[in-house]
Amino acid sequence: MFEAFGPNEDMQLYNRGIRRRLAPMLQGDRRRLELAYSLMMTLPGTPVVRYGDEIGMGDDLRLPERQCARTPMQWSTEPHAGFTQGEKPILPVISGGAYGFEHVNVAEQRRDSNSLLNWMERIIRMRKEVPEIGWGDFSILRAGGPDVLTIRYDWRDNSVVVLHNFSAVPREVWVDVGLEGEGGARLVNLLSRAETRRIA
Repeated sequence: MFEAFGPNEDMQLYNRGIRRRLAPMLQGDRRRLELAYSLMMTLPGTPVVRYGDEIGMGDDLRLPERQCARTPMQWSTEPHAGFTQGEKPILPVISGGAYGFEHVNVAEQRRDSNSLLNWMERIIRMRKEVPEIGWGDFSILRAGGPDVLTIRYDWRDNSVVVLHNFSAVPREVWVDVGLEGEGGARLVNLLSRAETRRIA
C-alpha cells in the first residue's frame, strides 16, 4: 500500500497509515475514482464518504499529521473557498494546482451534470434505493477471470448483480446469475435506463 499510494515518508502516518485523500492517491483519474467509490457503495458493509471526497478534494501534505486532509471544504471560488467570511480559516484552504478551490469546488460541479459531485449523488441515491445491497445475503459469482468482480445480493425475493471491471480495457463476460424462471429474465441497469433479457 505504501509503495502504491504513499511512497514518500511525508505521505505516511505513524508508519502504518496513509494520510492522503483518495483523489491525489489516484492522480485525479476519474475512472479510477468512480471505480473505487462504486466498489465502496456496492460491497457489503456501511459506506463512509469523508467531506470533500464527493468533489475530489486534494490534500496539503505541508500540514502536520491528519491535518493535511482536514482543510476547509471547497464550496466556491469566493475567498477562503466560501468556507468562512472570517479573516482566515483555522487551516489554510487548498489553493492553486489541480486540487485548488479555484478548480475543485461544489458550486462549479453542481452546474456540471457530468461532474464527480453529480455522479456521486447518483451512486449514493442508487445505494439508498437498492436495499438488497445493504440488507441482502451476498455471494460471489464467477465471471470468467480474476479481473471482474461479480457479486449477487438476494433480499425479499429480489436479486441484484453488481459487476466491476479491474482490467485496464473493456471486458465482455458471461455470468450465470443463477436465477430461474421468468422472474429472473429481465435485467435492468440501475445507473441508466438500459434493459435487456437474460440469455437462457
